[in-house]
Amino acid sequence: MRISLRYLGAALTTAVLVLGTGCATSDSAREPGSRAPGFPLTLRNCGQAVTIDAPPRRAVSLNQGSTEILLSLGLADRMVGTATWTDPVRENLAAANDTVPRLADNKPSFEVVLDTEPDFVSASFGGTLGPGGVADRAQFAGLGVPTYLSPTDCDGKTDESVNADGARTEPLRIDTVYREIRDLAAIFDVRDRGEQLVTELQGRFAAATGAVRAEGVSLAYWFADTATPYMAGCCGASGIITNAVGARNIFDDTTDEWPQVSWESLLDRDPRALVLADLSRRKLAGDALDSKIAFLESDPVAQRLTAVRERRYIVVNGADLNPSIRTIDGVEKVAAAMKRWGWAR
Repeated sequence: MRISLRYLGAALTTAVLVLGTGCATSDSAREPGSRAPGFPLTLRNCGQAVTIDAPPRRAVSLNQGSTEILLSLGLADRMVGTATWTDPVRENLAAANDTVPRLADNKPSFEVVLDTEPDFVSASFGGTLGPGGVADRAQFAGLGVPTYLSPTDCDGKTDESVNADGARTEPLRIDTVYREIRDLAAIFDVRDRGEQLVTELQGRFAAATGAVRAEGVSLAYWFADTATPYMAGCCGASGIITNAVGARNIFDDTTDEWPQVSWESLLDRDPRALVLADLSRRKLAGDALDSKIAFLESDPVAQRLTAVRERRYIVVNGADLNPSIRTIDGVEKVAAAMKRWGWAR
């Protein structure tokens, strides 16, 4: 395992600076070795103070959601590795993504990450950047490597960070995704790009939902597993999508993000449409779209669902159901189906 000398003896500082619009702003080029205005920069992230001495030049992103934000901010040239992919990268980011090494399709080892000599590590889930994941944040901090964990995996949860299958004490809001974008843009000293990206996403969100109010339409979100399927609860990314179109999630009475349920309970609640995640991974039965549909239309219980009998399927990517910029893609796809079926006003 190689550890760069710059890691040794380094520690995060504790002075807290206000992260706001009055701090460092620009994307302009600077003289090599010059100090960027507003740095060191310290912000609160998932219960921790994180200090960035200078805009990162060798970043590693450990989840697809975080990777796609960095790529959308035009930071491919400052990334030395990505990992933990659930789907193909968003099409508009493919060319930039091709320039960044993929360390692993799933979780890489701590040693593999350190071999890239990172000066910053980001992740979307505490299950990746935490106990049982690639490494605990304290392990990176001990080597002088600052880390950032998406606030979508911390805000409104009983623990400061758990993985995405945990329970939420309050619904996730799309503004938390926008905050993550602004935080990362500030860390990399590209605030203007961050505001441009947020504005673009806000415009897409408004355009998709402006004419859609699908009151009375019940939905269920099936992520994976045919035996005891993972169906979305009330308050994660699926909640943002459901609320955006004015529909109702039939499992909105559970705060677990992805509870496992029985097909009988699904039939009892009988959603009018099913949102189906087409996963590129092949870990569980029912990951791929074709296997989901084949099961629905052959299982003696599932085939009795109204949504199955009427073939009311809304297809999304797995990444669309994670809290990220892809949540906007999920909103657009569900809203388009509502309009196509005449369920919007």
